[in-house]
Amino acid sequence: MDANKRSSTIKPKLLAGGNPQIPKGYGNEPVQAYIAAMPDWKGDVGRKLDALVERTVPGVAKAIKWNTPLYGIEGQGWFLGFHCFNRYVKLTFFRGSSLDPVPPENSRTPETRYFHIHEVDEWNEAQLETWIRQASLLPGEKL
Repeated sequence: MDANKRSSTIKPKLLAGGNPQIPKGYGNEPVQAYIAAMPDWKGDVGRKLDALVERTVPGVAKAIKWNTPLYGIEGQGWFLGFHCFNRYVKLTFFRGSSLDPVPPENSRTPETRYFHIHEVDEWNEAQLETWIRQASLLPGEKL
């Protein structure tokens, strides 16, 4: 077997909480690799979130940094990221305190707010779309 075939079949390591370890990269490809490596029900959440962001913010920039998919506007920074934990997927709105309504989960950083998606949750796609649209219009985080 040649090296290219061998490396394409290696599954990414899952870190604590089941978060996929994906090398830093820019563009759609590393984000899709992360989503493909999300364990169990979390993969469905990742696919739905990614599609929702793409529909809501055409031309959105994507990257993987710190084993986290990030979404932003070229030249303006990152407005959203998500991360796997054992019992939920955490959405990070970097300027979440400016969203209306404010996402429910606090952060140590006053501007940042979180929204958690659990396996059994029925999430309100219209609300997420509203938050994503609002967040994309705010100055992003320079990470």
